[in-house]
Amino acid sequence: MDIQPTKPSERNLGGIDFFLLWAGVAISLAEIWAGGFLAPMGFWMGFLAIILGHVIGNTFMALGGVIGSDHGIMSMVAVRPAFGIRGSKLAAVLNIIQLIGWPCIMLIIGGRAGSMLGKSVGIDMLTNDKFWIVIIGLGTLLWALYTGKKVWKIMQTIAVIALMLVIAVMTLVSFKEFGSGVLGVKPKEMHFMTALDLVIAMPISWLPLVADYSRFSRKTGPAFWSTWWGYFIVSSWMYVLGLVATLVTGTDNPNMQILELMGKFGLAIPALLLVVFSTITSDFPDVYSATCSVLNISERISAKVFMWIVGIVSILVAMVFPSEYYESFLLIISAMFVPLFGVVLTDYFIIRKRKLNVEELYKVGGEYWYAKGFHIPALASWGIGFLLFQLITVKGYAIGGSIPSMLVSGILYFLMTQSGKKGA
Repeated sequence: MDIQPTKPSERNLGGIDFFLLWAGVAISLAEIWAGGFLAPMGFWMGFLAIILGHVIGNTFMALGGVIGSDHGIMSMVAVRPAFGIRGSKLAAVLNIIQLIGWPCIMLIIGGRAGSMLGKSVGIDMLTNDKFWIVIIGLGTLLWALYTGKKVWKIMQTIAVIALMLVIAVMTLVSFKEFGSGVLGVKPKEMHFMTALDLVIAMPISWLPLVADYSRFSRKTGPAFWSTWWGYFIVSSWMYVLGLVATLVTGTDNPNMQILELMGKFGLAIPALLLVVFSTITSDFPDVYSATCSVLNISERISAKVFMWIVGIVSILVAMVFPSEYYESFLLIISAMFVPLFGVVLTDYFIIRKRKLNVEELYKVGGEYWYAKGFHIPALASWGIGFLLFQLITVKGYAIGGSIPSMLVSGILYFLMTQSGKKGA
């Protein structure tokens, strides 16, 4: 792995590969859990928030991937034209933090689910959540180390197809148990735009790393649409499962409720396989892309060594991380990366019209060096967008933070660069 553009001979992923990649990412207990946050809205308004939020979030995510597939560059390198070569390093640091945080949350959820299902096997070791955190964490690290290789493509294909079959069974079991009562639950008060933020946050959390994979695409079109549909279909599906389970049972852990239900139906082994492999297929992009981000900071760091560091640190932190802050974590991710990519997407699609001087992306003192490596209009627009998102969230305004902060940061950046002749 290196930070240079992916060579044409290495661009070997097609539409089906991207569909399976992002479908596998979306098969996640964390997404079921997040769907439960929308229960105060009732079923129909919650369902509407899920669909609309994924349409918006997925579109931005897939557009971020276009930069990678157009030019064969990593996500954080794709930030350089807007923010400057050094400015992109700030985004990379924040991305590494979130890409360590995500595996921690996923490992905590997987560990608890594994220990619960392990009780039905009757082996004491399998009832220990830390045992499952270590096993799943090491599996995630292994998956990340082989990303892009032939054996990885085979493992990813088999795992995702098997997981799709398991969640189909999970869906049948869940709706048989919960479906009849879901429409009778009276909604409580929750702003629609707040719910929309919680949905948009999930695909947006992948926006800072989607180009790390789309850079291996043979063509931009299939990569865009397969990324969009793969994540949209399965992530929406997971959210609805969580919403339904929470509405009917009132639980604050719908993922555990559904897994426990599968155990009662004699499906503990498939449920356990779901816990292990869904966590791995959701987590490995975080470990891999954290390494891509660190290369954007310094190419002297060994990619393989850093990948091991991220994998081990995620396991250790997962053993002490307070998972009750999961909802806040989703919102802070949105606050950081929604306005950041409002700037990046405006710069690439509107100002540059998808044209980049790729060689200059790596040149100190070149076209994307700006003011000592920083592009001030981009940083200012990002900062204002971040503050706007936080203000809306803290004040509880019903407009939500995602769309306003992305629009404001993008518009401000456009105005600043046009008035300053591209901010030179």
